[in-house]
Amino acid sequence: MMLLIAGYLTYKKRWKWLWKEWLTSVDPKKIGIMYFIVGGFMLLRGILDALMIWLQQSLAAGASHGYLSSEHFQEIFTAHGNIMVFFVAMAFIFGLINYIVPLQIGARDLASPFMNTLGFWLFVGGVVMVNMFFLFGGQYAATGWLAVAPLSGKEFSPGVGVDYWIWSLQISGIGTTLGAINFIMTILKMRVKGMTLWKMPAFTWGSLCSMLMAATIFPILTMTLFLVFFDRYLGTHFFTTTAGGNAMLYSNLIWMWGHPEVYVLILPAYAIFSEIVAVFSRKPVANYKSNVFGLIGVASLSLVVWLHHFFTMGSSADVNAFFGIMTVFVAIPTTVLVFNWIATMYKGRIRLDTPMLWFLGFAGVFAIGGITGVLLAVPSIDFQLHNSLFLVAHFHSTVIGGVVFGVFAGISYWFPKFTGFRLNERLGRYAFWLWIVGYFMSFVPMFILGLMGASRRLDHYDASTGWQPFFIVSLIGGIVITAGVTMQVVQIIASFIEKKRLMDTTGDPWDARTLEWSVASPAPAYNFAALPDVSERDGFWAMKQTGLQKPTYEDIHMPKNTASGIYLSIYAFLTGFGFVWDIKWLIIVGIVGMIYTFITRTFDEDSEYKIAASDVEKSEQEHFVKMQEVEKSRDQSKIGPEYDMGLSDFIKIVWKWLLGLARHKK
Repeated sequence: MMLLIAGYLTYKKRWKWLWKEWLTSVDPKKIGIMYFIVGGFMLLRGILDALMIWLQQSLAAGASHGYLSSEHFQEIFTAHGNIMVFFVAMAFIFGLINYIVPLQIGARDLASPFMNTLGFWLFVGGVVMVNMFFLFGGQYAATGWLAVAPLSGKEFSPGVGVDYWIWSLQISGIGTTLGAINFIMTILKMRVKGMTLWKMPAFTWGSLCSMLMAATIFPILTMTLFLVFFDRYLGTHFFTTTAGGNAMLYSNLIWMWGHPEVYVLILPAYAIFSEIVAVFSRKPVANYKSNVFGLIGVASLSLVVWLHHFFTMGSSADVNAFFGIMTVFVAIPTTVLVFNWIATMYKGRIRLDTPMLWFLGFAGVFAIGGITGVLLAVPSIDFQLHNSLFLVAHFHSTVIGGVVFGVFAGISYWFPKFTGFRLNERLGRYAFWLWIVGYFMSFVPMFILGLMGASRRLDHYDASTGWQPFFIVSLIGGIVITAGVTMQVVQIIASFIEKKRLMDTTGDPWDARTLEWSVASPAPAYNFAALPDVSERDGFWAMKQTGLQKPTYEDIHMPKNTASGIYLSIYAFLTGFGFVWDIKWLIIVGIVGMIYTFITRTFDEDSEYKIAASDVEKSEQEHFVKMQEVEKSRDQSKIGPEYDMGLSDFIKIVWKWLLGLARHKK
């Protein structure tokens, strides 16, 4: 796929455009879309890994040992976890925050545009590193997605697999920390006049809580990864089984990051649902303050429950009881959020568009994940189910229901703002139902298998266990989920084909309430032609009730694009790669390059440009005229979702296009 894209860009002579307009951009909207693109590619890779795992487990019963070696299976298992958490879920959440938060708070940009591009390119450096063994050989870690100690030590994992794991997470993790600090500064210091903390939109609140957590826990991950690296590279003994090393210390440190990391991902998703439920119930969110306190409560409590991941590792009954009780307490603020969503829908005029369908799907799937989570919070039950497939099914229920469906809901909701046209509704519904059916077929058998005693990371089992039919049903469910992902790709392509009919000419296709809908779709580079004044909680809704004011245009100062983030990321990548393969000259080149690039960037004072007020006014008027022309030219009777292209229509169009392509070549 990458080769096809490279060939297309070369054929169209668009490399220079790509470099100047996108890769070096500091515009958070473009960086957000680049996060989506990278996350989308990694999602396909992660799903392929999942299908390989399911296929192996459905085949490897009794005399059959499947098609993967045990070592290869464990590598795929590890890579799947890393990719889906670090490089898919994080990518989509950071993409949404990049695009939406500055618009919601009335800002033109982030507090540090350079830090934003640097954070993104460090993330990309981690993505490249996690895939490097495809090009340069070696293998990937076979240690589980958190590389448990002492298995991750040199004694038990002598190859370069764990080193790839260390440096892919280290580079991208530092990028995440920088991004989190930048978002916190932006939300706290760059809100438009009148927008107090108690007037911030729900998604901005969710993003603030999430980024505060990320800035707290990612330095722990960075330190832990360095300690593992020291053990492997310098021969220290922080987590080894000999010379005073303590593997339990590793479990504490990695889970002090690992458990809250799930909430870093899920808090923005909760907030997305708050936005969507309000807009699609055509009411303001109910009990706004309790909604905010619910988010803060989840963020606070989730920082002190990490030990429930290893109840079985020898802590005292009192310690286990404390962490078990604290884990159950997390359900309280979560329940507050659920009741707020129900109260918002109560007596609302609910529209069941796809964003709302994803919310309802979340409510069903996440309830299963939540209830099973409360079960696992009881130490005596956890002792029975620890390390079983029940745990795997619970984790996927919370992450798929909470994070994945939240991201899909957010993308469906804000897609008109990203592109200027809405998504095809009919194909979106097909994708939704495929995901729902696929989830239940895949993970309900896992709950049953876990109760029957099947452990996770299982690449072979005895035929007499009777587990094989359940694994086969799980595989079929995985194929159905893959069909759902394929349908989403078809949905996006079909929407591009029909974009003129689906175009959002108003900037506010859902009759929404927050500031991002007050600007054109897609949003211009400067976000707002004139910064708004906010006097109410739902700022844009209040403006619509009192009448929109004619803007007074002023000169706008914006940051210039820069390639420094790319260069720093390349040097960071070279440094990590040098450590993986112990190439000392490459390590020196990488470190010197980073220092030089950072100093050069620091002394670069030519970092802004001005957009004249007359140009802003001209741009706004041109967009207005263009939208009027679109309105006049399209058939007004066929704008509704009921006229959206179906799957058979899409197949006919693609088939016709392929025939035309073949005839043209002849």
